[in-house]
Amino acid sequence: METRINAFEKGKKAMGALFTLSGYLKKATIERELLELVDFRVSQINGCAYCLDMHSKELRAMGETEQRLYSLSAWRECPYYTSRERAALAWAEAITKTEVTDEVYRTAKEAFSDEELVDLTLGITTINTWNRFNLAFANTPGSYQVGMFG
Repeated sequence: METRINAFEKGKKAMGALFTLSGYLKKATIERELLELVDFRVSQINGCAYCLDMHSKELRAMGETEQRLYSLSAWRECPYYTSRERAALAWAEAITKTEVTDEVYRTAKEAFSDEELVDLTLGITTINTWNRFNLAFANTPGSYQVGMFG
């Protein structure tokens, strides 16, 4: 693979803006474990190996089970996700694939307050942006350590 620019080094202002968003999300109304689960699922959809490595490690450190991680791409068929998690995963998939239907919106509104839904949407759009940066500039998976970015 061709060597690519280091976006963290050459794009400090842009990366700083993303880190600010990520910092906000750590204090958001949505529980951290749910945001990590959504981050992992969106990273699966986008095929971002670096983010899959990162979020699987963070989830395991939070006590997430291997069974739930391995089954996440088939969450609709698995009994071990809560209704709130299912609503968040459906919302994440809809936004990531740009197919937000009225039904998906209604389900999300039943599970989340207005503020929570805005924070969840910000989380989803932020991980999509991180995925695209990591795919464009080819960050190597495997090097992430739990808590590395705060």
